[in-house]
Amino acid sequence: MQIEEQVSLAPFTTLKIGGPARYFCRVASESDLLEIVGFATERNLPLFVLGGGSNLVVADSGFGGVVMQVAMEGYEEFARDDSPKILRRIGAGVEWDEFVENTCFQPYSGVECLAGIPGTVGGSPVQNIGAYGQEVAQSIRGVRAFDLRAHTFVELSAAQCEFGYRRSIFNTTQRGRYIVTRVDFEFDRNAKVKLNYVDLQKHFGDQPSPGPLEVYEAVREIRDRKGMLIDPENPVPDSRSAGSFFKNPVVSARVLKDILETLPPDEGTMPQWPTDNGTVKLAAAWLIEHAGFKKGFALGRAGISSKHTLALINRTGDASCEELLRLRDLIVLTVEQRFGVTLAMEPVMLG
Repeated sequence: MQIEEQVSLAPFTTLKIGGPARYFCRVASESDLLEIVGFATERNLPLFVLGGGSNLVVADSGFGGVVMQVAMEGYEEFARDDSPKILRRIGAGVEWDEFVENTCFQPYSGVECLAGIPGTVGGSPVQNIGAYGQEVAQSIRGVRAFDLRAHTFVELSAAQCEFGYRRSIFNTTQRGRYIVTRVDFEFDRNAKVKLNYVDLQKHFGDQPSPGPLEVYEAVREIRDRKGMLIDPENPVPDSRSAGSFFKNPVVSARVLKDILETLPPDEGTMPQWPTDNGTVKLAAAWLIEHAGFKKGFALGRAGISSKHTLALINRTGDASCEELLRLRDLIVLTVEQRFGVTLAMEPVMLG
């Protein structure tokens, strides 16, 4: 394992923004992981785990600690003849979209609506990635991770991960405690695809029961139209983003009532979805657009995607983190003043 110094982090992120890491290394095994943890501990340096860099904003000053890029590969599959259940154990460094395509090809249903999301398998449980009516938590059976507090490897059940909307213990109550090395997924060979999202229902129309691979390809096509499909070989401005920059806010019925009372007749219908606990999820993109920020909006070298309002982009390829955060703050302040709702940033901030 090679440990490098002063390595620029911008090329390792989909935003292509950010300064250098004091130390940087690729970790391809659990023994490598133990070595780099020891290296950081001996020097009393903070440690950051880098996956695909798709949900990450790096400060212009970089990171004064150790950045370890998880590169653990591996596919294992277990099945019993008397059960339709399939267990798939996947290394944390496997590319997420590669895993989704492979799963759909089997064909197993459960992650097909999560096609085209950049990043790695190890990052999927951290924020409980979700799209088009599906969340990864619905298929995760467990997570193997290194516990930095106990200094040992542990096996966490899905229940212990405490999944919620874009959350888990890994990015909330136990942030920074665990390093994910493997994710275990469970699929049912008899499960059928469920098209819960309007865009997918429109795409397939009256076509009966599309298979997982058909849905995988449809989701990638839809994401591409919205500028949310990152092509490393063709880094056009709309693809230099961290995906959805803001979470869809969840508000009380009272807040929803207050918003609806202030909307003029020409605002149109505001998208909203009831949740299990009586609150309501709103569409961050709709709030941003109706606060005056249209697709293609620019602020210096940063901007909003020309195809999707939720994606903040590095328009010119050389935008600074400071410019991006200035745009973020302007959007958050304006939406709060207009609707009384505070948008939360979805990507992780480093540095």
